[in-house]
Amino acid sequence: MNIILLGPPGAGKGTQARILVEKHGLVQLSTGDMLRAAKSSGTELGKRVAEVMARGDLVTDDIVIGLIAEQLDGEAGRHGLIFDGFPRTLAQADALEDLLAGRGKQIDAVIEMRVDEDALVARITGRFTCAKCGEVYHDATKPTGKPGTCDVCGSTEFIRRADDNEDAVRVRMAAYNRQTAPLIGYYHAKGKLRTVDGLGEIDAIAAAISEAVGLAEPA
Repeated sequence: MNIILLGPPGAGKGTQARILVEKHGLVQLSTGDMLRAAKSSGTELGKRVAEVMARGDLVTDDIVIGLIAEQLDGEAGRHGLIFDGFPRTLAQADALEDLLAGRGKQIDAVIEMRVDEDALVARITGRFTCAKCGEVYHDATKPTGKPGTCDVCGSTEFIRRADDNEDAVRVRMAAYNRQTAPLIGYYHAKGKLRTVDGLGEIDAIAAAISEAVGLAEPA
């Protein structure tokens, strides 16, 4: 089964992708991870990626499609795939459809993780991360048990992303609504769209996604 996770920044797509990987053996194809791996791979496509990134330019759609093609033709293509961070535009969605169709594959389901913008702003602006182990916390919903101390590793150093502020979050939301939200109608017309509440508890969202795409929860 090949799945696309749709939702604005901070909706929890990465978290739910990891759960699908762990529970159902799917393979997560993250655009960012593929670009970083390609940059150091030494392949011809990897060299193109390195050159583009060195110039500070945006990686073109044809390069990303090429990276996905490599994954489909390799070990990842033998498993169900989760597309995380791609497609972001209608043009990319068309290119992905053509790429999969050329290999006898298709997108089986698209999960829209629907969130309220104000609630999402509150979620993102309140989160912080342990600088040592990477555990994620939130001022309101998941504070540390002991103030200023990581529950997992005991570190007292924490970081907040510079762009996890209200103005930056709303700019990212506007970009999502302008570029990516049209994909909701695109996949709805194809009968592949499923919508879940992206602001619930993590386990409840995971169960809703599994049900929506017809994957049985592991015993």
